[in-house]
Amino acid sequence: MKSFHTFILFAAAALVCTSQTVLAQGKYDTGANDTEIKIGNISPYSGPASIYGIIGQVHAAYFKMINEQGGINGRRINFISYDDGFSPPKAVEQARKLVESDEVFAIFNSIGTPSNSAIHKYMNSKKVPQIFIATGATKWGDPKNFPWTIGWQPNYQSEGRAYAKYLLKDHPGVKIGVLYQNDDSGKDLLKGLKDGLGSHASLIIAEDSYEITEPTIDTHIVKLKAANVGVLMSMTTPKFGAQSIKKVAELGWKPVHIISYISSSLSAIKAAGFENAQGLLSSNYAKDATDSRWKNDAGIKRFTEFMDKYLPDGDKTNGSALYAYGVVQTLVHTIKQCGDDLTRENLMRHAANLKNLENDIFLPGIKINTSPTDFFPIEQFQMQRLTGDHWEMFGDVLDGEVGG
Repeated sequence: MKSFHTFILFAAAALVCTSQTVLAQGKYDTGANDTEIKIGNISPYSGPASIYGIIGQVHAAYFKMINEQGGINGRRINFISYDDGFSPPKAVEQARKLVESDEVFAIFNSIGTPSNSAIHKYMNSKKVPQIFIATGATKWGDPKNFPWTIGWQPNYQSEGRAYAKYLLKDHPGVKIGVLYQNDDSGKDLLKGLKDGLGSHASLIIAEDSYEITEPTIDTHIVKLKAANVGVLMSMTTPKFGAQSIKKVAELGWKPVHIISYISSSLSAIKAAGFENAQGLLSSNYAKDATDSRWKNDAGIKRFTEFMDKYLPDGDKTNGSALYAYGVVQTLVHTIKQCGDDLTRENLMRHAANLKNLENDIFLPGIKINTSPTDFFPIEQFQMQRLTGDHWEMFGDVLDGEVGG
């Protein structure tokens, strides 16, 4: 009888242990398991937007650091990043490879409006997260029709509305000329500017677009100068932002010159010559790692130490490096929140429920907030002016929300 009771107790104990093991195993979708999470990425390491290649490099370095620290909830990150040369057809090819061959859990921070547009429907049809993508086009905030896609940086319409608020307050009545990239990013910036100007939208007297494949935008700058505008808005990517700065200086033109924040990296402006960019205006939501006022800031110190150890040859003055550091922190936080429920649906659920999330790179007062109906994590900016070889922030934080 004693042996029978012993058997029963042993069996019961074994059942409890087995149940606990099952509970501890968690829930997984393709690309995740007890020991690993596969994260895909598409970056332009070559081509006309290769300056953004540092973003993928920072991600790889950050995940190396995370893995050395034990991973996320005990799981290492297997980061797989491919080059698309900023070519939409190539982006489609690489996305299919990541999803169907590499079987990644999600594609994270893929770069550029054209490339992300090319894979937008595909990612959602496959129900694979296209998460915290590196573009501010407004289309990424459509959870009803595209629930598997969410942006991270401020959307371009918000940026355009913020510039409108600044111009109406500080340069009322001045005629405006706009140079914009002929894609969703440029068109969104222009729409946001017009919406923000409201009844004063007629101040925009000249608009000119360019293609990303054009070697130079010099003729467009000449055309806008001839329109006799007092404000020049260069709604461009970094290569063309630098070109516009240089051409304006060559022409001896002195408009109020505003460039989009994605073109405001000091490394891009340095290529145009700091002497040609004095008084240049832009906006940002992030600190500038090269600005002396942040030298004792805890977040910037962590960024600098990270770069020194894990990407020592990386350019810390390149705003894209700081951006990459900030967005990868957000992904790590989101995956941590998933715990042992590593399903793609749960990842998107947590990405859409971020509340007052702070980040090492944000300006004071700026936080991430999302909801199931709001896929725009950041919608605030502060204006900045180039002085010498650095940006100086000025004015109040501008809210780029509709009606904000």
